Amino acid sequence: MTAETTITTSPPSDFNAFLGNSTAVEQLRTAIAAGRFPHALILSGPAGAGKYTLALMLTMAIECERQPRDLWSNGLSLAGFCGVCRNCTRIATAFNLEEEVDKAVAAREELRETDKKETRVLVQPHPDVLIVPPDPPQLLIKLGQVRTLIQSSNYLPAEAPRKVFIITASSFMKEAANSLLKVLEEPPATVHIILLAENPGELLPTIRSRCALVRLGALPVDEIEMLLSDRRHDIPAKQRTLIARLAQGAAGRALGFDLAAYTAARTDAMLLLRGAINDPDHTALFKMTETYRAGAEGQQKTTNLLRTLSLLLEDILLIQSGTPELVRNADLRAELERLAQTVSFQWIEQASRGLDQVWSGMRRNLLRGLSLDAFAEQLASSAR
Repeated sequence: MTAETTITTSPPSDFNAFLGNSTAVEQLRTAIAAGRFPHALILSGPAGAGKYTLALMLTMAIECERQPRDLWSNGLSLAGFCGVCRNCTRIATAFNLEEEVDKAVAAREELRETDKKETRVLVQPHPDVLIVPPDPPQLLIKLGQVRTLIQSSNYLPAEAPRKVFIITASSFMKEAANSLLKVLEEPPATVHIILLAENPGELLPTIRSRCALVRLGALPVDEIEMLLSDRRHDIPAKQRTLIARLAQGAAGRALGFDLAAYTAARTDAMLLLRGAINDPDHTALFKMTETYRAGAEGQQKTTNLLRTLSLLLEDILLIQSGTPELVRNADLRAELERLAQTVSFQWIEQASRGLDQVWSGMRRNLLRGLSLDAFAEQLASSAR
């Protein structure tokens, strides 16, 4: 389990199980009940905010055979789902996306070598519901996946009122993104496409302009801590406080937060920062970056490191701006305060730009170890 993995739970019984963002959820439910749900929707928010969970719940509400309704005090109708009809139960099997992707990857491995290259990972819990995850090992949305989506969208629903496609990430290959534009420009009347994105800015402007956008905001730290106290009795109180800060307002991320994995990534991140600011000897740093190898596991490890670095840089900036009480890595506050005294705002700005370059390199499959080495050298040069 990584720092971004959520705990596997039973499928939610209704929308009351979704934590936070009640206004956004109610607006989406109202749109479904009124038959005005967008043909193309971007659900944005931080990792662990519940984008995928909400997307599946909305899909169940669209496809539910019983179409239950709740009433607002102003008389507006809110769409719900029964959770027990044949459509709902089949869609609900996809709540554990990681497990479903593993099954699809395993099935692909059983194919002949010539067929593996042409087979893309897709999850289809229902004949009229298709889920498009990043394709391993590059973890990108690929052209073959989007072509399957387009081909399926051209047919009428087989068993449900609508066809729903959920694209679980914004990490498109260029060709795939351009191909998606075709169906977004003139979507069939019976099709809904839900696109999940941590940062909508990563999507092509032409995609964003063709989609409605709903943002899931962060929950307050004290609310996250109460949630952990209620559901994660195995976590000591001191760790719950730290996790509540590190979760960045995302309930799902907090509930599944792997503090050991995060601490390991943070150890490497602090080694990189110390080496750039205080220690000109990069021997230990280069030994560390050598461990960031190719493959999905190496990509996840690099992703954890970059996210941790981003949090640490934000904490240093918070200290410099006179709001140390907002620091997320509260257990490292003393050391972060010392680092904050030795770097300028311009250095933090350059470091943030360097992080963006490493992210961009990952999307282009550049060697991760070399990218991190170059980033570290850039930090050291600007700190001198």
